[in-house]
Amino acid sequence: MSRYSFLKYGGAAWAFAGVALLVSLLGLRYGVIEAGLLPRDCSGGADAAPAWQCSLTWALVQLFHEHRVGWFSLATGALAFVLSCRKLAWAGWLSGIAGLVLYSFDPAAVGALLSLFVLVRPRPQHGQGEHKTNQQPADGLRIGRLG
Repeated sequence: MSRYSFLKYGGAAWAFAGVALLVSLLGLRYGVIEAGLLPRDCSGGADAAPAWQCSLTWALVQLFHEHRVGWFSLATGALAFVLSCRKLAWAGWLSGIAGLVLYSFDPAAVGALLSLFVLVRPRPQHGQGEHKTNQQPADGLRIGRLG
């Protein structure tokens, strides 16, 4: 695929969004989660962390508990592939990147790949005048009717 068609079919948008999300999630994973900045004790005792930190911890754990973000990516990627829906493909692509970084490797990789197949596919061009309503398929070949 040449550089021109990469830009023409929106490749720069999904590549930029993917890299931006990847950088932010890597910062979250290595700068916050694995650095131990999140509270470990949210039991509500005297040494308990603030409520917003406990809520953030709970939300992050729910994301990768039972590989939820990976399964979401696989489901949206498969639906996007079957239905050729670019909106579902965006959801599958971005959640697939999140799943790859946040411990849901297997289903997220397949979901991101299926979504990427839809995103790199050229969009159908409407309004080009190629198929008019009264034309037959042989009209573009400039052959007369047989018989």
